[in-house]
Amino acid sequence: MNEAKNLIQQITEGIQDKKGKKIVIADLTQIDDTICNYFVICQGNSPSQVTAIVESVREFARKGANARPFAVDGLRNAEWVAMDYADVLVHVFLPEAREFYNLEHLWADAKLTQIPDLD
Repeated sequence: MNEAKNLIQQITEGIQDKKGKKIVIADLTQIDDTICNYFVICQGNSPSQVTAIVESVREFARKGANARPFAVDGLRNAEWVAMDYADVLVHVFLPEAREFYNLEHLWADAKLTQIPDLD
């Protein structure tokens, strides 16, 4: 369990390092039949910022938690990039895509933790 917590910490720092906003951590551990234990959801203002956040998360997770994503999907248009770290799924959205898919609402049963924006 601490492994996941450390990974989430590294992911969060990676997001913040590139000024990712509105970070939400969804704890799915109490919900049956989920594909993972945690979602980390955030947003960037442009496709290039989304891409930068993804690269930063990759770097922080590798250095700080010795973790590599099994898959990264969505980089081509960088509106919604999903990074699969098995227990933790990272979602980096553009604001419009985030609003449209509204994952926080979809997983309303999860325990949601908002991380305040750094600035």
